[in-house]
Amino acid sequence: MDTIQKAINKDFGIRFSNEKLLLEAFTQGNYLNEHPEETGHDYQRLEFLGDSVMQLIVADYLFTRYPDWEEGQLTEMRIAMVQSKSFSHFARLAHFDRYIRLGKGEELSGARNRDGLLEDIWEAFVGALYKDQGPKAVYDFLDQTIFPAIDEGFFEEFIDYKSKLQELLQQAGSVNIDYEVEKEDLSDPQRPRFDVTVFVDKKAIGSGSGRSIKLAEKRAAKRAYQDVVPR
Repeated sequence: MDTIQKAINKDFGIRFSNEKLLLEAFTQGNYLNEHPEETGHDYQRLEFLGDSVMQLIVADYLFTRYPDWEEGQLTEMRIAMVQSKSFSHFARLAHFDRYIRLGKGEELSGARNRDGLLEDIWEAFVGALYKDQGPKAVYDFLDQTIFPAIDEGFFEEFIDYKSKLQELLQQAGSVNIDYEVEKEDLSDPQRPRFDVTVFVDKKAIGSGSGRSIKLAEKRAAKRAYQDVVPR
């Protein structure tokens, strides 16, 4: 326990008053099955709480941080941010994978590196921090981890702009939507570049670039979607 407490304090300036909550957040069910002398719960109850806490604090942050964003844009980003599949990324950055207490079978099966478990542990830690220190501590923790990633564009990958653009353009009826590669630069195999334009009924409405055709198409769709939707 002391090792986890010291690491969390060193990395994020967080010291738990109730260390049992911190331990619970990193304890998997099979570990308890193999250590019947230990009392308490695994991480799942805290995961349940952390999910709700994330929803609220992320929504509050976005509402305050981006006063010019409309409701649709706020909702779009909140949904992208609280998708659990992004949490495994941040859990690894926070080194949470090192602290999980696993049963022997789970350890041997590679559960420590499993995205699904890391996503759950992230939410459990947030739930434990909320119970121990309240919403301000959670806000400060997310301000060190997740919130800076908004301006870095990290969450854009979780927004399906191609589908959103298609739904928007087809509200009034069927239209032909085509993505065309206008230019490709393969001179550096490590850094290829593709330029893509999206057309609606043969009219260009947006362009984007990326290291793959798929990424370039997504960025073209994003540009077109943002130009069509009033902000």
